[in-house]
Amino acid sequence: MISQNPDLKNILSKNKIPVKLNMEELFELKQGHCRDSADICGKIYKVLPSALKSKVNIKDLKDGAMLHDFGKVLIPAEILNKHGKLTDEEFKIMHLHSELGYQLLKNSGLNDEVLSLIRYHHDNINDKNFVPDINLQILNIADRYSALTEKRVYKNALSPQQALTVIYGDVQKGNVHPLLYKALVEAVTKEQKAAVENKNTSLV
Repeated sequence: MISQNPDLKNILSKNKIPVKLNMEELFELKQGHCRDSADICGKIYKVLPSALKSKVNIKDLKDGAMLHDFGKVLIPAEILNKHGKLTDEEFKIMHLHSELGYQLLKNSGLNDEVLSLIRYHHDNINDKNFVPDINLQILNIADRYSALTEKRVYKNALSPQQALTVIYGDVQKGNVHPLLYKALVEAVTKEQKAAVENKNTSLV
């Protein structure tokens, strides 16, 4: 993928990123964050109003969610798993994972919608020059919720309620669509209710 893509080689060279694949990170993403993000996307989709649901391509959305962080396979481990705050340069490199993922996968046979989800999953409606479609907005909020509720080397996991509070701040800033936030809250509430019911049933 890298040797046949001059754009990708240029990005790596320009940012002094070594060509070293972090396969352990890729495995963990596949089993953890990416799978979780895809699951949340599906749950949000199920509770959307019919008018919004009809605009969602759930297959592309789930495929994009499973691959959205693929580019992290090229982010140096010392940056990806750094304990503490990233420097400006490190943050710049970390932010490149979306573009790196797109460049790695653009000739793999994925359709344009899935590639767009991978490339732009960190963009939001606050960007005046870019208005993401409904699929991208759902992935954006699902990715955010999953990341907030996941323990990482540089932070503890937030509770679902804490994560929803943080994301509500994004709603107030205009970065998250209120209807999508409402769907996320409903999906999380249903999941918690089902977990309690299953626990009670197992105790009977």
